[in-house]
Amino acid sequence: MDSLPRISGATGRHRVGVAAILGAVDYKATFARNYVIDADYNQALSECHIRSAHRVLRALLANGGVFIKMGQHMASLYVLPVEWTSTMRPLQDQCEPTSYEAIDALFQTDMGLALTEVFEEFDPTPIGVASLAQVHIARHKETGKKVAVKLQHPHLAEFCDIDMKMVEVTLGWVKYWFPEFEFTWLGEEMRTNLPKEMDFRLEARNAERTVEDFKSIKTSLYIPETITATKRVLIMEYIQGGRVDDLNYLADAHINRNKVALELCRIFNQMVFVNGWFHAVRNLLIRPAPKGSRSPFNFEIVLLDHGLYFDLDPTLRVNYAKLWLSLIAPASPTTTLNRQRYAELVGNVGPDLYPVFEAALTGRAALQDSVDREKEDDDSFRRVSCMIDLQPQSEAELDAIRNAVVSTEGLLTSVFDVLRRVPRRVLMVLKLNDLTRSLDYALMTTHSNIRIFLITAKYCTLAVWQDERKRLIDAMTHRGIFDFSILSGYFSCCWKFRRDYTRLIIGEIFMDIQAYVIMTKARIKGLWKRGFEGAHQAAAGLTY
Repeated sequence: MDSLPRISGATGRHRVGVAAILGAVDYKATFARNYVIDADYNQALSECHIRSAHRVLRALLANGGVFIKMGQHMASLYVLPVEWTSTMRPLQDQCEPTSYEAIDALFQTDMGLALTEVFEEFDPTPIGVASLAQVHIARHKETGKKVAVKLQHPHLAEFCDIDMKMVEVTLGWVKYWFPEFEFTWLGEEMRTNLPKEMDFRLEARNAERTVEDFKSIKTSLYIPETITATKRVLIMEYIQGGRVDDLNYLADAHINRNKVALELCRIFNQMVFVNGWFHAVRNLLIRPAPKGSRSPFNFEIVLLDHGLYFDLDPTLRVNYAKLWLSLIAPASPTTTLNRQRYAELVGNVGPDLYPVFEAALTGRAALQDSVDREKEDDDSFRRVSCMIDLQPQSEAELDAIRNAVVSTEGLLTSVFDVLRRVPRRVLMVLKLNDLTRSLDYALMTTHSNIRIFLITAKYCTLAVWQDERKRLIDAMTHRGIFDFSILSGYFSCCWKFRRDYTRLIIGEIFMDIQAYVIMTKARIKGLWKRGFEGAHQAAAGLTY
């Protein structure tokens, strides 16, 4: 990377600007054509998505640096058409490593010592290369520990402001000529977040705060120990493990995949609804719980890369919890109004954009009372009235979602509008929701598809109760502890919390029994066909 020539600001801006404007023109032309049948329109728009995404991809790869980061962020925006996200996904692995000589020079500048003076061993080949940094394995002389050494690419800070200005100007062009395709918010977000990700001292502090947040909680979460941190160098404990969705790894370690999915959901919900401070999850590992582990299970979930966290202020956090509880509650006119009211408070979207926001939040087609039934012409699947009624996602529902995105007039513009309106931290929460659901699916869990929503409901119920309790205790402080109205309100809220929370626990127990029965049946079937090895593989969700 250090030997590659830097592009000029004008050249880089021209590349991305041309790609973006050509894409916008392509969309305009596609929308303007007449089509005999809907299938022709769907096909034309899908092809337009692919052409436009590849134009932007080529420009981002040519420019490198911050532009790669922008493409990686676009790949994570699952509310964009799948043609865009799938095209941008290879950018996760398209980063050139910095040479050993360049990182050794950077290390000496920041640490005052050469790599050979600090480490007994240092692997010059990085185990991971990202747009901002790369990671090497080494043996730390002072502690004797095997460590991971994260090193920022040299000269990154030097060109960051130039690259960011190029991004902002390019997106400004697109907004000026094509207001409906506005992505200026993406530049604003990168301008805010990049300085945080480029300071490894902040990453070390974030890791320490997460350890503190989970200190008194019974959890399988593990945060690697930080040994040394400067702005551009981070030395931390090296953790060896597997991907959390690697079924073969889980099977070899005798780790129950159902428990992994549920524990991931608990960790993420604890961060969002209780702590109000959550990780922009990108790197997760799982490993067998070592001796002395705090984990209540036989595994630990290791959270890596703590460069970027987001906070939720108490009002937003509680309103978000109430929004989820309204989605889980049985449908009624009051519930429907609550859903739209809390969606506006949380996502800054009105009734017209609510169905798009709800679908982004739940990852499913909009609920029964969220769409205009007079305009609804898709009867290929049955819409449910609340999240608890959801059945496993059918191909008919998936097709309906895909077709809606590409064929419904104005819907693509509505998606852009939602992305523009929704607060950035809420967008990151949506990304976390999607990660939770996708991992539950990838782990091929045997529990009900609504099992993770019960966990979410528990944490939402707890968050609302904690907020109500704080409000009532504050009122007692000002009006006296023996005020009858406050006392009755306190005990009423407490009873409601205990009742709702207990119901959710009973629901969890029932679903976990169902999941155990399904897994046991699979184990018996595997035992019958291939003996003990077949039973083990069947229980792990593997073919046998």
